[in-house]
Amino acid sequence: MELLTMILDRINYVGAATLFVIGLYTVLTHPNLLKKVIGLNIMETSVFLFMVSVGYVSGGKAPILGTVKEPIVGAYVNPLPTAMILTGIVVAVSITAYALSLIIKIYEAYGTIELDEIMEARSEQANG
Repeated sequence: MELLTMILDRINYVGAATLFVIGLYTVLTHPNLLKKVIGLNIMETSVFLFMVSVGYVSGGKAPILGTVKEPIVGAYVNPLPTAMILTGIVVAVSITAYALSLIIKIYEAYGTIELDEIMEARSEQANG
């Protein structure tokens, strides 16, 4: 019972690790470039979940709610991980857009987005 309680208290971390493993599995096992980008996005999302979970404090308050006359007493939620995640989301969207534009160019050049077929076409170009 104690193990179950400990796992439920850290369910965000378990979820982040599970999402990361799913994304990593997708990136490593699928030859389709679009599926690789989706796997990369799943991995990025798991990192975002982990970072937000690190900054959360049970029963904490937002640090902006305090005033000079009535400062916050007790614990407060750390706002830094949330601010870092906002920057991370912008970077993730930029990487995704760039990767998708590269996939379009690869499709125009090779007529496929399957990595195996692209490697075959490149080896034929090198040998032929």
